[in-house]
Amino acid sequence: MKQTGDLNLVKKINKSIVLHHIRTDSPISRARIAEMTGLTKATVSSLVNELIESSLVEEIGAGESSGGRKPMMLLFNGTAGYAIGVDLGVHDILAVLTDLNGKVVSEKRALHDNASAEAVIQLLKRTIRELIDSAPESAYGIIGIGIGVPGICDEEGNLLFAPNLSWENVPLQKLIEDTFHIPVVIDNEANAGAVGEKQFGAGTETTNLVYISIGIGIGAGIIIKGELYRGATGFAGEIGHISIQHDGPKCRCGSLGCWELYASEHALLEQARRELGEPAQLDTLLARAEAGDKTAIALFERLGYYLGVGVVNIINGYNPEFIILGGRLAGAEKWLMKPLQDLLEKRSLPLPRKLLNVEFSKLSDRSTVLGASSFAVAKFFASTTVSVDSN
Repeated sequence: MKQTGDLNLVKKINKSIVLHHIRTDSPISRARIAEMTGLTKATVSSLVNELIESSLVEEIGAGESSGGRKPMMLLFNGTAGYAIGVDLGVHDILAVLTDLNGKVVSEKRALHDNASAEAVIQLLKRTIRELIDSAPESAYGIIGIGIGVPGICDEEGNLLFAPNLSWENVPLQKLIEDTFHIPVVIDNEANAGAVGEKQFGAGTETTNLVYISIGIGIGAGIIIKGELYRGATGFAGEIGHISIQHDGPKCRCGSLGCWELYASEHALLEQARRELGEPAQLDTLLARAEAGDKTAIALFERLGYYLGVGVVNIINGYNPEFIILGGRLAGAEKWLMKPLQDLLEKRSLPLPRKLLNVEFSKLSDRSTVLGASSFAVAKFFASTTVSVDSN
């Protein structure tokens, strides 16, 4: 019995390896998989047949010959199931339905005033339900839900502290799983954004990057040697709460002079209110700046300067290859980038800066939802229920 168990485990591992290569390298032949993995051609052929039967892999016809018979090429079936990715924002919810390759099939956005955690969660559930109902028919249906949240959460999916939402100890994963009976992954929105950029955005060719999410607050997702860095207890990346002014104003987190008090969307809107004498919205300020309004442009340039102050600390502290700035403020790149770059030239250490690339996200505000969706897909493929066992 023990030997059978061991053999089944080896088979599952080998099947996961084969599927991984088909997912990442397709179209690919059985012979090429055997060459890359060291598995025998017979083993690969048997496992591929099972994956075809499970609807995760399909044959797409003959490829180019290298001298013998033309090989039959294999393709990962990205439409075998669908995932939902959610960016739970302070004032809105952005959610997407993607296939297993991360291709967006549909998208929903819903505004909220954060009147209460209960009201926002009900809106979140309605948004998810709309995406579930819109999903095409597939072999596995909705395989998971990933949610990026603007705060600190634990491994059980409890949102422990979200200062800009004023939420504490919300069992978000349980609430969503109990409603939909679908596996749910909860993670910090900047962590999800970093993974979204690594898989689908500007960071696909780098192994050491920092994704900075600039919204109402500021957070960071840190990838080191290709892996998401979480810190000793899982709470790394709260860089919006590094203090850049030791005796500055009090932050919602309880500290003083936090970076996000100077360089976030909230900071921009507060400064705009003081200078314009009336409340302003980001879209309005962007439109005014685009039209050449000097006050609006100056507001963005000031924000770019303060973004640079924090980015300098990241460069000197982490020495990343790539820093990607994302969130809704990515739309203000043309006014933010120059003051940011000027400050980096003046204040960051020359050697860490030498090979550094700093860009604004080209995924716009989709970095987090795509990363959250990929968390759900990864959980699906990590689950033993995904393996198709033969008798």
